[in-house]
Amino acid sequence: MASKPEKIESAPETVVEDTAIAPSSTERADELFARLPNSAARDELVLLFRPLARYLARRFAGRGEPVEDLEQVASIALIKAVDRFDPAREVKFSTYATVTIVGELKRHFRDKGWALNVPRRVKEISLHVERAVSELNQMLGHSPTVKEIAEYTGSTEEEVVEGIEAMHAYSTTPLDAPTDEDKASPLNRIGANDDSLEVLESWVSVKSVLKTLPDRDRRILHLRFFKGMTQTQIAAELGISQMHVSRLLSGTLRKVRDRLGPLESPSSDLDADLQTP
Repeated sequence: MASKPEKIESAPETVVEDTAIAPSSTERADELFARLPNSAARDELVLLFRPLARYLARRFAGRGEPVEDLEQVASIALIKAVDRFDPAREVKFSTYATVTIVGELKRHFRDKGWALNVPRRVKEISLHVERAVSELNQMLGHSPTVKEIAEYTGSTEEEVVEGIEAMHAYSTTPLDAPTDEDKASPLNRIGANDDSLEVLESWVSVKSVLKTLPDRDRRILHLRFFKGMTQTQIAAELGISQMHVSRLLSGTLRKVRDRLGPLESPSSDLDADLQTP
């Protein structure tokens, strides 16, 4: 069964600064921002904060997307942050960049991290529902109902159901992954031999021959092989003796075999069945 999309949290700024930002970076960034729109200053700013972008990208690793792709998304977001940042605001660039990069990474997972093609509206509903379920679990102390989720999110119950179903499209199970106690996978079963198919063609031929038989003969075959009745039960059903049923059944099967030619199956099974009263 497919897993639900994980709830993605942004990285706390203090952790980011301690881990990925050198102490001198902030002072150097102020100097470089003062030189913008100089292209050399812009390039140096991107290089200066690239460790921050990589750090944030790797925090999202292990969720089905290659780290290289996440780092690329984070790098592009960093460039956008450099171009959009206003030094006049009372906020450090590292804080602004962190919010921008994490936002782009979230959008990447929302738009690209789904195994199946799901409309954006449904993706957003799914993420809202997933978040609401987690919060309501803590608030209510039990798994919320569809109605409770709808009231909490301001959505309709139909939208909630649609969002829940979309969660299963976030990831898929590989065809070679074991799915039962025998460790068998769907891939193992695809193309496997089906013994019943070996007699399918023969049964199709038998069907065309049965249409040419008298009504009573067809009825006896139907009662014996489709209803599973014994010869004794058929005799009681038709008001004749069991011996008579046996002779009729034997003669009918002989007619079928003569018209079809030799059959490995089901004729061998039918002949064996004649021995069962």
